[in-house]
Amino acid sequence: MHRTTGHPQASPVLAFFARGRRGRAGAAWAVLAALLCACTAPTTTMTAPPAPPLHALPGGFTEHRWPAAHGQTVQVLERAERAAPLRYRVIVIPGSGCAGMGAVAERYFAGLLHAQVLVLHKPGVAPWARTAPGDCAPDFVQADALSTWAAHARAALRADAARHPGGPQVPQWLVGISEGGELLPTLAPEVPRLAGLVLLASSGLDPLEAGTLQARRQGALAPWQAVGRAQASARADTAVVQGRSLRYWRDLWHWPLAAPLIAGPWPLLQVWGADDELVPAVAYERFAAQAASRSAPYCPRSLPGADHGLQRPGHDGVQQVWGWLEQWARRPQAGPCAGGESP
Repeated sequence: MHRTTGHPQASPVLAFFARGRRGRAGAAWAVLAALLCACTAPTTTMTAPPAPPLHALPGGFTEHRWPAAHGQTVQVLERAERAAPLRYRVIVIPGSGCAGMGAVAERYFAGLLHAQVLVLHKPGVAPWARTAPGDCAPDFVQADALSTWAAHARAALRADAARHPGGPQVPQWLVGISEGGELLPTLAPEVPRLAGLVLLASSGLDPLEAGTLQARRQGALAPWQAVGRAQASARADTAVVQGRSLRYWRDLWHWPLAAPLIAGPWPLLQVWGADDELVPAVAYERFAAQAASRSAPYCPRSLPGADHGLQRPGHDGVQQVWGWLEQWARRPQAGPCAGGESP
């Protein structure tokens, strides 16, 4: 007997891009996995300061509600440095879906010792929510689009910057996890004293190209191409196809990522698992070949045996990344690529 949930149902095509997965090492947490999305967001002029904390969470995190675009708000997690002295700050754009990072934040960011941490969540996503991607509420499905998310994230970053009128006291890194990586080029100008960008489990290719490569790997080009025909049709943005609105798919189909990443003036650290089940190796290799021409430093790091969450048995690749940032923070003059060899 099948139970009807009332939520839009996703096919295997959507599963490539909006599925979370636990690491093979049996960790009790996972990176929220998704391959896709980004686009130029509308300009906003949000200057209202963030509200006081709502809740205190494990690991020293506090939960806040900050102003976003069009009168909406986003919920964020914030944590002070775990060890003195404060050397840098990390701003995190999580992956897709409607689950928050609150339940995993203490462990996930444990290795950021000398860094303040700020984690943004999409409107409608509570930091403590653990909703599976296929169970996201219809209202969330309708609101979820990369251009919308970029506008909200931009407004939240402006609110954050307004808290420090003289600028932040330390350099800042902007981190995109999976789908979150698609927003980094459009958000980078909003981050004062930006030290660089970090792509975790994000190919760097335009979402359409990366999605096509994954669909080919999964033998699902036909349903992927059907999504392409639907987004090019005259159907309303609110129509739901493969568990996502056509507005979402239209953003994704036309979202530029590779060119702005390659042309950008920021150092770029890109880390992925060699056994990533959601992003094919050819996608990472293709972008790495293109990004070799960057004028700014580019540091590609493939973790042998690691999955989309950067996990392999007995090894947590996320903490390895934070270790590289800690090394950089001790000797920033050596550059972001120093000491970042894969094991």
